[in-house]
Amino acid sequence: MASRSALSRLSLTATRSMQSTRGATRYFSDDKGRVLSEEERAAENVYIKKMEKEKSEKQKLKHEKEKAEKENQGSDKKT
Repeated sequence: MASRSALSRLSLTATRSMQSTRGATRYFSDDKGRVLSEEERAAENVYIKKMEKEKSEKQKLKHEKEKAEKENQGSDKKT
């Protein structure tokens, strides 16, 4: 009996160590103390990049619009 329980403990320990090295999910904490999995973190990073891209495109369009308005005002003054 004693050898059987020692053997089962050994196999249980080996199984747990293999699980921790194979498909284990890694967790990261954000600034608020919440823990994020790799998938959540990747999705959040994609969302942040998308928002930053949209913001920069809006700023670019705004800048081009202001530049065009200045050119129109300048050409109106010349005539």
